[in-house]
Amino acid sequence: AKSSHWKKLLNSFLMPNLSKRKADIISTVEFNHTGELLATGDKGGRVVIFQREQESKNQVHRRGEYNVYSTFQSHEPEFDYLKSLEIEEKINKIRWLPQQNAAYFLLSTNDKTVKLWKVSERDKRPEGYNLKDEEGRLRDPATITTLRVPVLRPMDLMVEATPRRVFANAHTYHINSISVNSDYETYMSADDLRINLWNFEITNQSFNIVDIKPANMEELTEVITAAEFHPHHCNTFVYSSSKGTIRLCDMRASALCDRHTKFFEEPEDPSNRSFFSEIISSISDVKFSHSGRYIMTRDYLTVKVWDLNMENRPIETYQVHDYLRSKLCSLYENDCIFDKFECVWNGSDSVIMTGSYNNFFRMFDRNTKRDVTLEASRENSKPRAILKPRKVCVGGKRRKDEISVDSLDFSKKILHTAWTRLTRWTSYYLIISHTEY
Repeated sequence: AKSSHWKKLLNSFLMPNLSKRKADIISTVEFNHTGELLATGDKGGRVVIFQREQESKNQVHRRGEYNVYSTFQSHEPEFDYLKSLEIEEKINKIRWLPQQNAAYFLLSTNDKTVKLWKVSERDKRPEGYNLKDEEGRLRDPATITTLRVPVLRPMDLMVEATPRRVFANAHTYHINSISVNSDYETYMSADDLRINLWNFEITNQSFNIVDIKPANMEELTEVITAAEFHPHHCNTFVYSSSKGTIRLCDMRASALCDRHTKFFEEPEDPSNRSFFSEIISSISDVKFSHSGRYIMTRDYLTVKVWDLNMENRPIETYQVHDYLRSKLCSLYENDCIFDKFECVWNGSDSVIMTGSYNNFFRMFDRNTKRDVTLEASRENSKPRAILKPRKVCVGGKRRKDEISVDSLDFSKKILHTAWTRLTRWTSYYLIISHTEY
């Protein structure tokens, strides 16, 4: 039994999900560094960028709203004829690059290919070409008797998205993470068994910096679930595994980081050992704090904060939905136990946010140790609507404002979260993965 459920866990990573997917379901979300733009990717391979509405005295009620800024098709479905494998167009991750000029740049990836996109505005068009007529066709040079000075004329604002780089043919398994380095010259892409380092200017070559694939795949005991660069030190990165461990690596030590610098793992409490222990300990997301001092990880039931100077246990553990421990059997049967939730810091690293079921999401204040459960549903999405705290009743008499754990809707889940750094508390934004645009 243990062997069968362990293989089921590995297959949830290694094997493609061939079930029918709605193209409009959001699969990733990411703010740019200023919080002005919000990029979302969906299962249809599209990227939709929203722009924050600017504040004005005449439209105070629209403050903080995001309107569609640009939409483009990032990836198309492909077919690998050598392996007889369909490659889905679903966008797995989006990462913004720091803005250097008027244009914006972002990375997007599906299971196999990473693309660098340039998003730019154009509100003027040139007129008065010498070698072209007004319709853009080339003129006969013999008919040109005078020279004109081209001029720029105002036009309606147009946002263009153009692919600048395509990084392909480097991953055998599904890409689960991309992370831009603090040197802004390199980035890494991680799949289930390998992590590659890329230079933004080189598309036909990458450097393999982590490889955990065994010679015999029958001996495989864990897979890579997430990876991220340190926010300030370009030589340092971390990656998490399906065994609930985190490895911190230093690229200065060796070209292939097969030996980690630090190893973070919490000893298991024997009293909590169960059939599902290995599955629920798998880490679905890992994030450095903005300060670079801490690492946050999310497993199925908890969020943990680790100090880089203490490897043997986390300094903080937050229970996200501990009331689901009694439901693990049914969650295993409907495959919800393999859901991969993300987690995110606020701008000052003082508050943590992560998702749950029934459209609930949880927020934990690290200073006051207070937590709150809020519901992100269509009914609560009206402008300036104040979200009311929700509580889940495990047993006994249920109060009017509580919801029974048996009434939770597991088809409504918040898997993807993002937090803008505009303000400390009020400017967070999250996307529900099972909601269409």
